[in-house]
Amino acid sequence: MTEHLAGLAVEFEAMRPRLFGIAYRMLGSVVEAQDVVQDVWIRWQATDRSEIRSPLAFLTTATTRLSITVAASARTRREVYIGPWIPEPVLTGNDPALGAEKAEALELGLLMLLERLTPNERAVYVLREAFDYSFSDIAGVLETSEPNARQLARRARVHLDGSRTRQVPAAEHDRLLRAFLAAAQSGDLEGLETFFAADVVVYSDGGGIVTAARRPIRGRDNVTRFFAGILAKVAADVSVDVVHGNGEEVFVLSRGGTAVILCAMSVGDTGIARVYFVLNPDKLTAVQQL
Repeated sequence: MTEHLAGLAVEFEAMRPRLFGIAYRMLGSVVEAQDVVQDVWIRWQATDRSEIRSPLAFLTTATTRLSITVAASARTRREVYIGPWIPEPVLTGNDPALGAEKAEALELGLLMLLERLTPNERAVYVLREAFDYSFSDIAGVLETSEPNARQLARRARVHLDGSRTRQVPAAEHDRLLRAFLAAAQSGDLEGLETFFAADVVVYSDGGGIVTAARRPIRGRDNVTRFFAGILAKVAADVSVDVVHGNGEEVFVLSRGGTAVILCAMSVGDTGIARVYFVLNPDKLTAVQQL
């Protein structure tokens, strides 16, 4: 590696966490986000430095535009995905190598909702809410006007606010998750039921690779029966760990040192509103670091 290339690499690596953070939030996939960042690195090497006033602005623009392209093609692939599609979880306990000043747009439930937005709406939301970019800068990234960038942000918020669970503080979320887990481990089904909101929904993502419910399970009674079935099947050799994933506490079920399920929850004022089971082994790669 030449001295010039080494210098480029050092500069790029300093900004890689932020670039990955943008791409991951846009795509909900670690692999796709890494591919985007790698493509940006290749472009970075081939770009005439004299024409770049701000390396971070250049790299952010390239990352966002590539992510928009990938997001558009990913939507078609996910239409034929077997069962509910849940984003690939990432561990954030040491955080974050995701490069944000705050954990906005990291929670699995919100990443699922972002899939409902157009790629441009998603880009505006991520840059504005997670990274505090000005609308002027966002307009430059998307090659649009500032009023249009604001309009995209408004449309994104309308879509999300109508579907998103009103979140409780992180401490309350973590307290409820641990209390729920304690009830589950003790087999207290009546106790479990009290944690669920009346309109609770469970999503399970096996990707057609492992057995999982292919449709969302809705309602407190149905969800309680679903958990009763799970508890009846959990073997004695399964261990449970509470870890920090996607900006909040989640729990991981492992067998023989291999993670087999990650479970995350969205908690609102009336209890656990959404439960996300990630069973697809292709999406548990990052979790295997445990």
